[in-house]
Amino acid sequence: MLQAVSNAFKVPDLRKKIVFTLVILVIYRFAAHVPIPGVDLEALRMLFQSNQLLGLLDMFSGGAMSNYSVMALGVYPYITAQIVLQLLTPIIPFLDRLSKEGEAGRDKVNQYTMLLTIPLALLYGLGQTSLLAQSAGAGGPAIANFGFAGGTWLPTLAILLTLAGGTMLAIWMGKLIDDQGIGNGISLIIFGGIISGIPQQMAQMAVTNPWSIFVFLGITAVTVVGIVLVHEGQRRVPVHYAKRVRGNRIYGGQSTHIPLQVNSAGMIPLIFAVSIIMLPGVVASYFVGSGTAWISSLATGISRLFDSDGVFYWILYFSLVVGFTYFYTDVIFQQQDLPETLRRQGGFVPGIRPGVRTAEYLQGVVRRITLVGALFLGLIAIMPFLVQLVTGSNQMLLTSTGLLIVVGVVLDTMKQLEAQLMMRHYEGFIRRMR
Repeated sequence: MLQAVSNAFKVPDLRKKIVFTLVILVIYRFAAHVPIPGVDLEALRMLFQSNQLLGLLDMFSGGAMSNYSVMALGVYPYITAQIVLQLLTPIIPFLDRLSKEGEAGRDKVNQYTMLLTIPLALLYGLGQTSLLAQSAGAGGPAIANFGFAGGTWLPTLAILLTLAGGTMLAIWMGKLIDDQGIGNGISLIIFGGIISGIPQQMAQMAVTNPWSIFVFLGITAVTVVGIVLVHEGQRRVPVHYAKRVRGNRIYGGQSTHIPLQVNSAGMIPLIFAVSIIMLPGVVASYFVGSGTAWISSLATGISRLFDSDGVFYWILYFSLVVGFTYFYTDVIFQQQDLPETLRRQGGFVPGIRPGVRTAEYLQGVVRRITLVGALFLGLIAIMPFLVQLVTGSNQMLLTSTGLLIVVGVVLDTMKQLEAQLMMRHYEGFIRRMR
C-alpha cells in the first residue's frame, strides 16, 4: 500500500489531484471553526457535553456544531435533497423522464437538487438553532436572541442565511473535488468531518481509562472487516447475449454476469432511520417545560421512551434500518430497470424466460441477498448499545454509522486511485488473484 501511495505521487497529474483534494479538505476544516456571531461558545460546549444526542450530531459535523460555525449544517441538507428526489423519481413522470435522458437529464436533476437544498438548509438551520436556543445547559442558553418577535428577527435571519450559505459553500468545495481532485467530493467532506474528532476522543479515553483504547480499537477493527466484506459482497447472476448479424459481422454471443450488491442501499437506511427515530424526542423536548401539566407529562414520557439509553430506542432503530434497507433497495432496483436493459441488448439469464419472468427472478435474488445486508446494517446501527452491554461504557472512537461512512469513502477513493494507477501501468492498492 505504501508503495502504491509512492507510485501515485510519482505521476504529476495524479499528485496534483491528491494535493488539491487535501488543500480543499484543510480549508473546509478551517471554515468549520469560524463561529457564527451572537453565540455563547462556552455555554454551547457545556450543553453539548451534557446532551448525548447533540454530542452525536456534533461528531458527524466534526465539531462544527459545538463551535456553531458557518459549516454547522455541513452537506446534510444536500444529501436530504438528493434522497428526496431519488425517492420521487419513480413516482413523478417528469423526473423519471429526466433520469433517462443521459448526461443532460442528470445535469437538470442536479440543478433541482441544488434548488431544493436551499429551503432545506433554511429549515435545518431553523430547527437546529431553535433547539439550541431552547436547550439550556449549565452555562445558560447558548443562543439568547433567537426568534421572529420584536427586534430578534434580524439576528435570527442573519444566523439562518449564514448557515445556509455555509452549506452551499461546502457543496461547492465538494464539487471542486469532483472536478479537479480525486474521490467523491461530498463524501470526502463528510469523511473529513467525522475523522477530525478521533484524536480528541482518544485523548479523553486515555485520561479516563487508558486500557479502553485497546478494547475499542479491537472492536473497531472487527467492525471494519465486517463492513468491507458486506460492502464488497455481491451475487453474480450469469447472463448470455444472443448472436446478432449486422452486415458481415457477428455481434454478441458472449457470456458475462450482473453483479448484485449485498448492500446496494449503502448508508441511506441508517440516515432515514436515525432521522425518524430522533424526531419524536426532539419535538417532545419543546413541550417538556409546558405550563399545561398533561402536555408536559406526555412530552416527558415520549422523551424517556425515545431516549437512546433505553432498550425500546434500539429495538425500533434496528427494525427501521432493516425496513428501510428493503424499501430503498427496491427503489434502486426499479430505477436501474435491469430486465428492460437486458432485453434491449439481447441478453438473457440462462433458464429464465426474458421479460416478466426475468424481472421476477432478479427481484427475488435481490431480496434474498438484501436480507444479509439489512441484518448487518441493523447490527451496525445498534453497535453502540451492544458495546455498552459488553464493556459498560458508551464511549466509541466512531459511531457505527460514522464508521460505515468512513470505510465506504476509503474503499471508493481507493478504487478510483487504483483505476488511475492502472491506466498508467503502476501497481495499485488492490492485488488481484491471477
